Amino acid sequence: MKKKKIIVAVTGASGSIYAKLLFDKLSELDGQIEAVGVVMSDNAKDVWLFELGNEGYSDYNFTFYNKNDFNAPFASGSAKYDTMIIVPCSMGTLGRIAHGISNDLISRAADVVLKERRKLIAVVRDTPFSLIHINNMKIIAEAGGIICPANPSFYSLPKTIEEVAETVVNRVLDIAGFDLESYRWQEK
Repeated sequence: MKKKKIIVAVTGASGSIYAKLLFDKLSELDGQIEAVGVVMSDNAKDVWLFELGNEGYSDYNFTFYNKNDFNAPFASGSAKYDTMIIVPCSMGTLGRIAHGISNDLISRAADVVLKERRKLIAVVRDTPFSLIHINNMKIIAEAGGIICPANPSFYSLPKTIEEVAETVVNRVLDIAGFDLESYRWQEK
């Protein structure tokens, strides 16, 4: 199996637990990964601190890039990053991507992933959706992106908030093409 090069973008929508659990899982899947590049918005860092009570994102052994670092390798298609996961994905970020506004590294990387016909997974968290949000999701989907709302499943009978959130993260990793152990409907 070819090792993957992954971009993880964390934006300021509520749902830092999803980003944390994704970081945890990617750390466990290191045998399937060549590189993980992370970019976080300023709001993402603030929301992480508020929701999780720490700045633990800096403890992960990934390469972190400043939100304005257009010299990051994944700012160009030539770096051949396979997949970009935006988790959680704010509606502001989604709107900028949908309309080609590459004003920071997150929106530039998403633009590159879409133009190169690679995998973009936007884990949208806001609710309810306005018609503007729905239209932006439609534009992203038509451009080849995958909209994966942070809607947990409950058929695995999760007992903790982490187990609930993990149902979303496992689904995202499945979509990204990772081989992982997780609950599968009606499988033993």
